[in-house]
Amino acid sequence: MTPIDVRGILQTLPHRYPFLLVDRVIELEPGKRAVAIKNVTMNEPHFTGHFPHYPVMPGVLIIEALAQAAGVLSFATLGQVSDPNSVFFFVGIDKARFKRPVVPGDQLRLEVEILRFARSLSKFRGVATVDGQVAAEAELMCTLRTVEAPASLNGAASSDGAGAATGSNAGASSPGTSSDGPARG
Repeated sequence: MTPIDVRGILQTLPHRYPFLLVDRVIELEPGKRAVAIKNVTMNEPHFTGHFPHYPVMPGVLIIEALAQAAGVLSFATLGQVSDPNSVFFFVGIDKARFKRPVVPGDQLRLEVEILRFARSLSKFRGVATVDGQVAAEAELMCTLRTVEAPASLNGAASSDGAGAATGSNAGASSPGTSSDGPARG
């Protein structure tokens, strides 16, 4: 498999700076697993407040990076890319553990594997490592949802990235519920 650089990731995921947390995909086996890289740099906005005297990447952002790697794997498995009318949302995070701090200068290796895959609910195991040491691990549950993008955004995601909502739970609904409010996850 040819590595996917950031341009290919931007064509696949709806996330944009400062919330795009995958820099490169180095291994991809649709339907099975993916390995991605996140280069952690001091100029990321969360480091100004977490913590000014000892910058540490927030654990929730490490989990989000794993989820974005799972998003690339999911779209590759489905043979499609994100568009203004579809988004993968978190619906659950289980067994999350944080083993070591991640600091500027580290390179996160994001390994995700499919445990169960369906359009309505998929489950992944994710492990984030730095220099071979586990930094974080979790089981992630995600769902692909159709969303109504504002008319001004339809078709915009493929050209400028302004399309689909980003982040966890924004307007998602859990399987079997209405879309009246966000999913809890």
